[in-house]
Amino acid sequence: MINISNNLTRIGQNELFNMSKFVVTENFKHHTNEILPKTYGRDVATIYMDEKNNLANSEIFAVKTTNGEIVGTIRVLKWDYINPLPIQKIFGINPLLCVKDDLVNEIWHIGRFAIKKGVSDINLLKKLMVAAIKPICKHENNIAFVECDAKLLRVMTLMGIKTKVIGKSINYLGSETIPVTLSYNGLIDFYNRNKYLIEPVLN
Repeated sequence: MINISNNLTRIGQNELFNMSKFVVTENFKHHTNEILPKTYGRDVATIYMDEKNNLANSEIFAVKTTNGEIVGTIRVLKWDYINPLPIQKIFGINPLLCVKDDLVNEIWHIGRFAIKKGVSDINLLKKLMVAAIKPICKHENNIAFVECDAKLLRVMTLMGIKTKVIGKSINYLGSETIPVTLSYNGLIDFYNRNKYLIEPVLN
């Protein structure tokens, strides 16, 4: 039995590689019958370098067991308009073209979401999601980009998170992945209903 701590923790540079390995490993465990591809090491290294380069502008959250083992992660990144976002590198989508007709305050990216296989706790998912969307919900003209697993997208919709699909799906880290945007208006109701899950931890 996995004893999960109820507290969110922040991942720092010293844990980045372990976090990157966790994200890649759990994605393939969930979607490819636990068969890791030949590109596994390269996928881990790519994510690690991306997160290392963007660490100054991001917050990475984790939920761990009482023994310190990661069981869930998510990362929110404020775009600096310099380093390309994953949605640019993976889908070739230019965020500025997606928001050119909108009055935008800040552009964010949410990624590195993973939950350990065998852990089924909807509040764990909600807690990670609320932590990631908190900065987007601080201004009505904020927007976030996400590469979202198709199954997770369905769960998010059922939870009341409104998304906008902005491109065709591809296979990424073993699953059908869809590029979407999340707006303040599509997030704020979910955030207000569930923010108690991270308070007072992230106040």
